[in-house]
Amino acid sequence: MIVPWQRLSKDALEGVVREFILREGTDYGEREISLANKIGQVMAQLRSEEVVIVFEPESEGFSILSSGEAVAAQAEQDRDS
Repeated sequence: MIVPWQRLSKDALEGVVREFILREGTDYGEREISLANKIGQVMAQLRSEEVVIVFEPESEGFSILSSGEAVAAQAEQDRDS
């Protein structure tokens, strides 16, 4: 289920984004990027709708997926229902 980021409190939103970044452990190349900058990048992607926040009922957790991945996952879930 896609959760509109605008519906989350500022603290909840930052917590979801921070947890996603720390869980992913993405390598950003030769230059290290601060956590604050990474959060800013993900927030910009949320605002531009490149990515969305998804609630996963099975794990009762949140994830951040590309918009295309989220649509495909929702279609598969609808098909399986």
